[in-house]
Amino acid sequence: MNIGIILAAGEGTRMRSKKAKVLHSICGRPMIDYVIHASRLSGIQKNVVIVGHGKDEVMKAVNMKDVLFEEQPIHQGAPYGTGFAVMQGLDHITDEDLVLVLCADTPLITETTLKRLLEYHRESNNVATVLTTDLMDPKGYGRIIRKENDDLLKIVEHKDANAWELEVKEINSGIYCFKGKSLKESLSKIGNDNVQNEYYLTDVISVLNEDGFKVGAFKIQDDTEIYGINSRVQLAFAQRVMSRRINEFHMENGVTLIDPESVIIEKGVKIGRDTIIYPGAILEGDTIIGEDCIIRGNTRIVDSQISDGVEIESTLVESSTVGDYCHIGPYAHLRPNSILGRNIKIGNFVEVKNATLDDNTKASHLSYIGDAQVGKSVNIGCGVVFVNYNGQSKSKSIVEDNAFVGSNSNLVAPVTIKEWGYIAAGSTITDDVGEGDLSIARARQVNKAGWVEKKGFKKHK
Repeated sequence: MNIGIILAAGEGTRMRSKKAKVLHSICGRPMIDYVIHASRLSGIQKNVVIVGHGKDEVMKAVNMKDVLFEEQPIHQGAPYGTGFAVMQGLDHITDEDLVLVLCADTPLITETTLKRLLEYHRESNNVATVLTTDLMDPKGYGRIIRKENDDLLKIVEHKDANAWELEVKEINSGIYCFKGKSLKESLSKIGNDNVQNEYYLTDVISVLNEDGFKVGAFKIQDDTEIYGINSRVQLAFAQRVMSRRINEFHMENGVTLIDPESVIIEKGVKIGRDTIIYPGAILEGDTIIGEDCIIRGNTRIVDSQISDGVEIESTLVESSTVGDYCHIGPYAHLRPNSILGRNIKIGNFVEVKNATLDDNTKASHLSYIGDAQVGKSVNIGCGVVFVNYNGQSKSKSIVEDNAFVGSNSNLVAPVTIKEWGYIAAGSTITDDVGEGDLSIARARQVNKAGWVEKKGFKKHK
């Protein structure tokens, strides 16, 4: 079996955060999710996550069926180091297993690179293979020291390296591939006689060499893949790299991003061909955007489904569904469970919440539609409020096909407006309106001639 051991026990003190380091998000997902995902797609059948600081948060956030957890002791006097962390997962490994060791704080690693690493490991018949890359500034990284035949001799941690070793540009990524039996036997032989007083997984390489086993190093060109996250600055860098990857994926699949660097699209968002996205858009969560859409301005769409041919401008859409050829915004707000049919107009400063609107209906400006069922071809005028809350409970309004709700009207739920019912502007409706009826619910206008002059308010010339 192919087993993954993912190291996620670090405290991450440089993050200056109450949250576990590996749970900080990159493009909408905790960084550990990317590592698990890449591991799974590379052919790893079971992942074991080694947890420590913030273990309860991590276990709750990951919550995947094919992921197991082992705890690394973090009490005073407990041993530390990558070697000690890997030891916590040995109960899940048999001699015949292939073991991939990953770091939960390297979210930019790809399944393609991991597949290539595993293939190289098998084809070279190595007992261990280390993923490496060259860095112009390798400060802080363990150095790769090779034999004359290009096999790996040892890995020297930066703090333990001599002057010659510090000049080496090839560095250890912290990602390894092992034969199960060799990993278990070599871990039993390492010690902690070093500057950090820790059990280094890198010492396993020296042990295997001393025992006469074949150890290799697989170098990649893209050093961003092994970029580790230890601070907010590094987190921001990883966000930029991941965002660029995501945006390039969508552009290569037929989506136009007017300015890719100013658009944020989270991992997992789906977008149809010939959709155009302008600067400032943010697409989050399980969002699906159809074909031929136009998204302009500071629009944010979260966990929503947008059908084909929709135009949205400077609008917040949350957990909602929008049908074909709708026009939304500017400055509209679709709150959760808003369901719009086809060819609907939701204009500026219109808010919809927990409401269904059928085809060809329009609410062009300054209205609130909450807890409602609205039919086809309904006109909702300016300033209309669906009064759905009485201070204790919420009720539903029903407006049937072809109804007309005049400007500045209030529909006090529960109330039903039948087909072709008309509401006069300025009305407060508390009773049902029959089919084809006109309802006027306002005080009759009274004009009192000369009243201003009689009160002395009018200034005489």
